[in-house]
Amino acid sequence: MARQGDTKQAKAGQRVALILAAVAVFWILVTLLGNEYSWSNRTRAFFDLAALVGFGFALWQTFRLWRARQNEKGEN
Repeated sequence: MARQGDTKQAKAGQRVALILAAVAVFWILVTLLGNEYSWSNRTRAFFDLAALVGFGFALWQTFRLWRARQNEKGEN
């Protein structure tokens, strides 16, 4: 029996958590830099959209992980 945290699904869950954390930190830093250096609204919107894409990617990965677990339950 595999130790908890050593399974493929656990590692995928950890990867999703790291993606979410990295995107959140990126978004906060870019927002602060934009305020500090008075970036244009267009530049700020670009980074907001980039963060939105990152959050969407993490959501997609979470959905894939959830579906994999549902399929695994059905096989047992």
